[in-house]
Amino acid sequence: MLGTRSLYHDGWKAVARHGTGTGHGDFVNDEWELYHVRTDRSETRELGREHPGKLRELIARWYVEAGRNNVLPLDDRVPREIMTMARPSLSPARELYVYYPATAEVPEEAAGDVRNRSFTLTAEFETTTDEAEGVIFAHGSRFGGHALYLKDRRLHYVYNFLGIEEYRFSADAPLAAGRHVAVARFDKTHEDPRYVANGTLTLSLGETVVASGRMRTQPGKFSVAGEGLVIGRDSGDAVTGDYAAPFPFRGGTIAQVSVRVPTARQVDDEAEAEAALARD
Repeated sequence: MLGTRSLYHDGWKAVARHGTGTGHGDFVNDEWELYHVRTDRSETRELGREHPGKLRELIARWYVEAGRNNVLPLDDRVPREIMTMARPSLSPARELYVYYPATAEVPEEAAGDVRNRSFTLTAEFETTTDEAEGVIFAHGSRFGGHALYLKDRRLHYVYNFLGIEEYRFSADAPLAAGRHVAVARFDKTHEDPRYVANGTLTLSLGETVVASGRMRTQPGKFSVAGEGLVIGRDSGDAVTGDYAAPFPFRGGTIAQVSVRVPTARQVDDEAEAEAALARD
């Protein structure tokens, strides 16, 4: 992957160790190794100097197969570039995304993009008992994601940064039965050298701010595959260790949850380009 190559043919194996994800390019000067795996399955004896003709033959075969199978041109982007690049979507990007309960998980590719930017999460719900609890909104997993939920009669918002650190914001006062509008707003202030967005998260109930503090968000996706966005439950691996998935919402109803993000023209184009194209 990402530039490291190999080919097996008739008992022989040629390998080029590129230095995955370095972003340095220079594929032509990669050093190839040769092994006779029919007699050396663990590849402990490198035979390139003893059989240079065989090594050249396998390298040539690799390029033939690469061309035949659309492997070329070779990709040498660093992981950050791959994770932050824009990809084609079935729906055009927009400012407002609205989600409803009792629906299937929304794949991250189709969900509102909150990476490297400010965002506002707004949940409209009603509780019919003081003991209402459960997930209102969840996107991601314990390896990265965020969630809005009720637990111990209080409103909580958690942003899980790459599974390394959890930023938790919680209301001090218990939530009484009734109709509620909860808002988690992240205001981006700057990026650090790793293209991690830093800023302030403000959690509100109605017109009242119930928690606020600094937070950082990850530049890449929450998950390479799976673990999308859900309403009224956490569909897979829990975003936070504060609850056990699926932790379904009970004791009330959820009307809708919306995610508002800046339009493309409002995003810092220069910072976006640097995040996508920067090389170490």
